[in-house]
Amino acid sequence: MKLNLKYNLFGVLFVVTTSAFAPANNTFTTAEQQQISIATPDLFSRSNAISIDLGILNDNEYSFPLPVGKAEVTDNRQALNIKTKEGDVVKAMFAGVVRLSRNVNGYGNVIVIRHDNGLETVYANNAQNLVKVGQKVSAGRSIAIVGSEGGKTYCKFSIMVNGGYINPETVLEVRSHKLRKQTLLCTKNGRYVDVAVKDGSKANTNKKSKKNDIDPENPFENANTFKLNLADMEKEQWAYPLPGSHVISPYGGARHHSGVDIKTKPNDNILAAFDGVVTMSGPFSGYGNCIRIKHKYGFETLYSHQSKNFVKPGDRVKAGQVIGLTGRTGRATTEHLHFEVFFQGRRMNPAVVFDHANKSLQQVTLTLSKNGSVKSERNYYARK
Repeated sequence: MKLNLKYNLFGVLFVVTTSAFAPANNTFTTAEQQQISIATPDLFSRSNAISIDLGILNDNEYSFPLPVGKAEVTDNRQALNIKTKEGDVVKAMFAGVVRLSRNVNGYGNVIVIRHDNGLETVYANNAQNLVKVGQKVSAGRSIAIVGSEGGKTYCKFSIMVNGGYINPETVLEVRSHKLRKQTLLCTKNGRYVDVAVKDGSKANTNKKSKKNDIDPENPFENANTFKLNLADMEKEQWAYPLPGSHVISPYGGARHHSGVDIKTKPNDNILAAFDGVVTMSGPFSGYGNCIRIKHKYGFETLYSHQSKNFVKPGDRVKAGQVIGLTGRTGRATTEHLHFEVFFQGRRMNPAVVFDHANKSLQQVTLTLSKNGSVKSERNYYARK
């Protein structure tokens, strides 16, 4: 899935350093051989962000785990159940080294393969494992015999980054079994890793912008700063993400809160703040059901703890579109929306953009810098 991004406002361009992560080796600690979910050593040792380019893989460098199976997303979009017939053989998705091959309580016989690109794949509910820890495998290699449980024969398949599960639909197309030819942007955020999709093709890649033109995808092509007057935005170009709500936890403070918590009634409509493209939709660690949307000029918004998401990666959304319902999934003690704003991959206080008390945009002009800094200046007049 390559996204051809054109928006009316806001879109993030992550500042990502390609990982210097070494290829997978065949030496693993006891914990790595015992635990399915565990951090990958040195994955973020040289940078807090890595890119995983799936578009460079040839056809023989990828295999769907059960080519003739029927897959369905399960476990809050953290896994696939791939149904097939008894005796079918499970295949390795990419080349890599077997990190774990053992029976795990509640999962049956499990195999975890660590790949050179930084991903790990998990194959559970196997009747028999055919590979051992430390063994190198190629894409398409037979690694297990599929198992049966409750009268159904299936492989439970998952994908991880640094020990955290990601939505498998970010990597592959469930119905067609095809690999999504795109680049994943993985950014370490404390104990968690944010995974987004990088746009693989820009409309202006092979042409120069005129000096006075502003490219909405790259407003810094001809300058290091760009001024954005929020008062100039039309009403249909923005929306407060949760109208009729009130803030129960602000940004920053003693908790070093990464966003703002906004509360209203359970299962209330959550609105997209601006036009954009969904880069992630699914469970993400303590965030629970999470949505990330890429907007124009280098901005991105995040919405979490939803009881239900209505959008999927690659969907184009309009400002004010209902994208989910408020909930308390993940680490949440009450139904609410956790809302974050980013510029050039850096978190910023959502109150710089939104007036939470009035549920409106701030009447300010933002000076956006190529290096990711944002300065706000109050307008002397407000647009009527």
